[in-house]
Amino acid sequence: MTNRLAQSMSPYLQQHADNPVNWWEWSEEAFAEARRRDVPVFVSVGYSACHWCHVMAHESFEDPATAALLNDHFVSIKVDREERPDVDAVYMDATTALTGRGGWPMSVFTDADGRPFYAGTYFPPEPRHGMPSFPQVLGAIAESWRERRGDLDAAAGRITGALADRDRRITPGEAPPDAEQLDAAVQAIAASYDTRCGGFGQAPKFPPSMLLEFLARHAARTADGQALDMLAGTCEAMARGGIYDQIGGGFARYSVDNAWVVPHFEKMLYDNALLLRVYLHWWRLTGHPLAERIVRETAEFCLREMSTPEGGFAAAYDADSEGEEGRYYVWTPQQLIDVLGEADGRWAADAFTVTERGTFEHGSSTLQLLEEPDDLLRYGRVRAALLGARQQRVPPARDDKVVAAWNGLMIAALAEAGALFDQPRWIDAARAAADLLLAVHLDDRGRLVRTSRDGRAGTTAGVLEDYADVAEGLLALYSVTGEDEWLAVATILLDVILDHFADSEGGFFDTADDAEQLVLRPRDPSDTATPSGWLAAAQALLTAAALTGSPRYRDAAESALHIVSTYAASAPRAVGWGLSAATALAAGPLEVAVVGEADDPARARLHRTALMGTSPGAAVAVGSPDSSVPLLADRPLVDSAPAVYVCHHFTCDAPVMTEEQVAQAVLAVQPPR
Repeated sequence: MTNRLAQSMSPYLQQHADNPVNWWEWSEEAFAEARRRDVPVFVSVGYSACHWCHVMAHESFEDPATAALLNDHFVSIKVDREERPDVDAVYMDATTALTGRGGWPMSVFTDADGRPFYAGTYFPPEPRHGMPSFPQVLGAIAESWRERRGDLDAAAGRITGALADRDRRITPGEAPPDAEQLDAAVQAIAASYDTRCGGFGQAPKFPPSMLLEFLARHAARTADGQALDMLAGTCEAMARGGIYDQIGGGFARYSVDNAWVVPHFEKMLYDNALLLRVYLHWWRLTGHPLAERIVRETAEFCLREMSTPEGGFAAAYDADSEGEEGRYYVWTPQQLIDVLGEADGRWAADAFTVTERGTFEHGSSTLQLLEEPDDLLRYGRVRAALLGARQQRVPPARDDKVVAAWNGLMIAALAEAGALFDQPRWIDAARAAADLLLAVHLDDRGRLVRTSRDGRAGTTAGVLEDYADVAEGLLALYSVTGEDEWLAVATILLDVILDHFADSEGGFFDTADDAEQLVLRPRDPSDTATPSGWLAAAQALLTAAALTGSPRYRDAAESALHIVSTYAASAPRAVGWGLSAATALAAGPLEVAVVGEADDPARARLHRTALMGTSPGAAVAVGSPDSSVPLLADRPLVDSAPAVYVCHHFTCDAPVMTEEQVAQAVLAVQPPR
């Protein structure tokens, strides 16, 4: 027997299709059913790679007695947070306000209008560690609904009002951060920097992707050695730790310890897209060989493991396989010997810090590479053999839905990396993902749907991050390929943002003005695991303004960055993507026009040199002299040869024609040492 979720496109919802719970997808019909039955609504929010979501499913949602409680007294709605980030955002705010913390699975109880009155995260099947059991929670709420409805109505009103008040307290500053405020942000970040292990704050440690991008840009703009040290220290610690897949490439979601040894093993597309770009920019800034290796391995992991037959990139890999978290990734010394033989097995155990005691569970170890191997040929042979052996294990499940925003981030990363590392295959993969988004996710009104699967579009409207991150990816793809279509579509998406997502204070809502109305229209300028849609829009608008000369885009970008001034010194870790955009604004950003015929090798060399420039957020346009792209207009060849024009606000310096001249022109300062 299956429930309604068997018809869902979401892999996460399909995981619950054979639960005895009478699940509904998020819909008006579900709330209408709650009104008809006069029962409260249970909203369960999670995602396919979430370990504790699986735990609660096995303990509670697969249990007939618990399912009977839910079916008798509630309308139960299952939500994939990756499909519905708007629903997740509203109820995560409520959960955090009520409990002081958030996370998944998220368990929220609402009235038939969707107003929350009680919330939590994971509930155990029996009372444990001071937590009530899930059946106890269900029984108490069902009783309160029958006997004390007025109390629940009052609580729902208070909570909804408090969330609205919180939204009204989002107050932008009077201008984007200036150079002094950006310096202050670096000092505030340094106060939480872990000088021993890299990263910021204490465990659990998440890859601070947006913050690292800011530090890279700040180091490039100012030659600030402290910013570069924090960037390099964190990137090296993550790359050498267990959070990085030392034999397969790619990063896990986070580390449960301070030293990046034991990850939470799920792999998310957005983490790998963002970190691929961070390591690329670290390499561009310093030439560090570790950065180069991580870029190559992570890009190949994404193409090998995350790509879908339709040309996009899948959302995630689960943390679990064969019912155990991390089983696919960990090793014992004997397992290494079994695969590699005695000599190579012992060498690998030493190289990858695999001990008899183990660094994980049951005497197994995550793989770390704390030092570069002394024998690269042996390292390559061992790594290939271990990867081949691991591929014979039962792999974690893959969530193969295509999320527009995350594919936009991957398009940007692969396009840039392919250009700088001379890997046309990576650029082709970025182009294929962009083709899929335009063919499946974009309608003829310029509106996006958030997800697709097997080449079929979902029904959920795109949210702000979808428009902003896809625009970001298309702008990067244009800068790399010179194919005007990508710039044209990016501007269509940015126009939709300005027409349908803008608030009255220079910022943005997360949902469009014609989207489904929730109990609160979410609006959040702070980064989470991905860049804030608000800040991502500012970044994309700033780049598009540099390529097109649009004052509308430039003004909107600057207005959106006012909010970053509010947080720059007090909470910089919350607005890393906005600080990155503000750093680009402080540097101009440079507008770089590379003019020449498409088949001219000299243009290709000048173009790559321009893309290697470290000036933060530099916008590069490439094309022939008759291009319709505004930055290229009226930029002629020089003596019939390709030339590069470096401009500020469309006022250009004299054209340069050699790679050495271009390299000097696109540096903000000399690279930090």
